[in-house]
Amino acid sequence: MVGINVLLVDDEESFRKTLGKRLGKRGIVVEEAGTGEEALEKLAAHVPDVILLDVKMPGMDGLTALNKIKQKEPLVEVVMLTGHASMEIAIRGMELGAFDYLMKPVEFEELLYKLEDAAKRKRHQESRIEARTQFR
Repeated sequence: MVGINVLLVDDEESFRKTLGKRLGKRGIVVEEAGTGEEALEKLAAHVPDVILLDVKMPGMDGLTALNKIKQKEPLVEVVMLTGHASMEIAIRGMELGAFDYLMKPVEFEELLYKLEDAAKRKRHQESRIEARTQFR
């Protein structure tokens, strides 16, 4: 787990703070954003391995943010979080390039596995691109 950089985007501050502390104890570097707009600002300054993105937020919703994130940084993996069960939203998120979709309250160990898998996928894609570039 150590070495994974995560951007946690959720409008519920207490959820962000608590989850951020728990992830930090596992060696994950966590940056937080309270809105989709703030997440995009942070993404411009630093590209994480994985973004944990709440679907339902005031202002820019998670699906809109996901679309903009993937336009700017297509290799960043995004795990969608929601407290509102909706297969339609899950399917739409996956169509827009989300790595996976988890329901709140999320089981912490399941979240850790998703983060690890998503980070591995991003690093694998980056190494494939680097290998192709060197090959040429």
